[in-house]
Amino acid sequence: MVAKLSDNSQGIAYGVGAYTIWGCFPLFFALFEGVPAFEVLIHRIIWSCVFLAVVITLMRRWQPVREALSRPGRLGRVLGCAVLIAINWGVYIYAVETHHVLQASLGYFLTPLVNVALGMLILRERMEPLQGVAVLLAGAAILLQLVVLGTMPWISLILALSFGTYGLLRKQILLDGLSGLFVETLLLLPLALLVLAGMFQMGQSSMDGDVRTTMLLMASGVITAIPLLAFAGAARRLRLATVGFLMYINPSMQFLIALLVFGESITGIQIASFALIWLALGLYSWSTWRTLQTSRKRQAAL
Repeated sequence: MVAKLSDNSQGIAYGVGAYTIWGCFPLFFALFEGVPAFEVLIHRIIWSCVFLAVVITLMRRWQPVREALSRPGRLGRVLGCAVLIAINWGVYIYAVETHHVLQASLGYFLTPLVNVALGMLILRERMEPLQGVAVLLAGAAILLQLVVLGTMPWISLILALSFGTYGLLRKQILLDGLSGLFVETLLLLPLALLVLAGMFQMGQSSMDGDVRTTMLLMASGVITAIPLLAFAGAARRLRLATVGFLMYINPSMQFLIALLVFGESITGIQIASFALIWLALGLYSWSTWRTLQTSRKRQAAL
């Protein structure tokens, strides 16, 4: 029992740290003005892999990596994680560069509810009645934007679905957080290096002669890897629903940054859509808290 509580506390600490850093990401990626989102994505992959290789070497943790790579038939889920996180990274960078941080924050507000739905459908986790209502309200929020504004918030949906599914697959991978994340980026590395080489050959790399941009691109690997390591640690220690609950930190910070720092405008329909999402998250939070309280009482009774 003590070990389980210790794991739970560690998982919460990892989750809070990861989501706080992610919440500040718009401020960092806004510095890449003039650099195409695709190029930033390529460098995120490359320098994340380099940074993780250094960390693994310092910690002498190559054995799990070698074991994973020696069994390519078991790398299917890891490759799935790699593809999903690359999609999420790319779309998010695009959202920041095109001043759609509000849409990005909506996507991450939706992710906990996507986690609940995936937990029920795939992992057979029990969904409380209020959680079901929360998922329906989230669907209504998206439908509201689609019907009234006539546009699908595709950035929000891709971010929510890609990261929610990433969390689902990551929970099922036996590799520890550090080794798993390194193998994910390693699988993407050959393609990233090939694309970067082509960009240098065609003279289209933003690193040519620009020291500031070069340093920022290299730093993107470290900035990317640290919260993902923390998230992987949280995902392995907590229920998928609990991981989703902690995610409120990230979109809340992004929402405030979009309005107060970047000055993005928000329409009445968008406010109504956000209100439905916040109501859904409120119901979900209450349901989760009530379930935890009931579980603790039962454990105390034993």
